[in-house]
Amino acid sequence: MELQHVNIKIFVDGDLAVAPARFVDVFHEWVREQSLDEMLIDVADYRHVPAGPGVMLIALEADYNIDQTAGRWGLRYNRKSAIEGTNHDRFRQALAGAINACHLLEAHFAADGPLTFSRDEFELFINDRALAPNTPETYASCKPEIESFVMDVFGHSDFALTHHSDVRSRFGVNIKLTKPLDPKVVLDALQRNA
Repeated sequence: MELQHVNIKIFVDGDLAVAPARFVDVFHEWVREQSLDEMLIDVADYRHVPAGPGVMLIALEADYNIDQTAGRWGLRYNRKSAIEGTNHDRFRQALAGAINACHLLEAHFAADGPLTFSRDEFELFINDRALAPNTPETYASCKPEIESFVMDVFGHSDFALTHHSDVRSRFGVNIKLTKPLDPKVVLDALQRNA
């Protein structure tokens, strides 16, 4: 199965230490400075939506947002445009995009919170219900590839994979590492092998 529209959500570690409104200004600054790899276009504020998308940074190829879906704050990377290569390549690209944005946000708010993202838990899901319906069959088909990706990136098999099995949800898994990751080391490895 060729998976496109890969999403990664890296959870905030603990409580969100920064008022969500502050991300509006940060994302506008990123648009002005074109701070990320994608062509950044605009910012959308959805803080009024309960447990929703929060503050979104709209780009041509992908969106980034600080969201609270499922009641947990985190940075979500949503790849919109297709990427050539393997599923492994697409997973790597999305994880690199998410980790890079988390790293930049942590640096920006270092004196204010600090804002910290999880070093041991994230979600990977596919934002395309037609391509990857959330069924046991899709999970069985994708599980070995996701496990291989996680082992390759983190260099160990000490993790738990949990399928989000609610058929109303998009196909996705929660990945819980038993060894905390070093974002800089992982980002360097992802970019070096891209």
